[in-house]
Amino acid sequence: MSAFPVSPEKETQLAQRMSALGVREADIEETFVRSGGHGGQNVNKCATCVQLIHRPTRLQVKCQATRQQGLNRFLARRLLLDKIEALQKGYVDAARDRSEKIRRQKRRRSRRSKQRMLADKSHQAAKKESRRPVGAE
Repeated sequence: MSAFPVSPEKETQLAQRMSALGVREADIEETFVRSGGHGGQNVNKCATCVQLIHRPTRLQVKCQATRQQGLNRFLARRLLLDKIEALQKGYVDAARDRSEKIRRQKRRRSRRSKQRMLADKSHQAAKKESRRPVGAE
C-alpha cells in the first residue's frame, strides 16, 4: 500500500529529493487541521488541510490544495522541500536583497537631494529649449 495517492514514480522522486536535501521523515512534524474555502461539507467536517513543520529549520508549510488529505500530504512535502532547497541555495538572500533594493528606490529623498535633482532637471530643460529652432511655436 502506497503512503500517498500518487504514482509510485512520483513517490520515489519525492523520497530521492528528500534524501538529496538531507531531510528525514522523522524531522517532519505533521498535523491535520480543517480546511477553509471551497469544498462544502467535506472541508467543514474533515481535517484535509496538512501542516508540516521541519524541526531543524523551523520552516512551516500548509497545504489545502485538494479535498484529499493524502494528496495534500504529498503536495505539502513538495512545498516544504522547495522551501528547504531555496534556503540551502541562498535564494532567500537574493530575494531579500531584491526587496531591499526596491525599498531603497521608493524611499523619500532628502530635501537637499530633491533640490539638486530638480535643479539638474531644470538645467537639462534649458539646454533642450536652446536647441529648438528659432520661431518654432
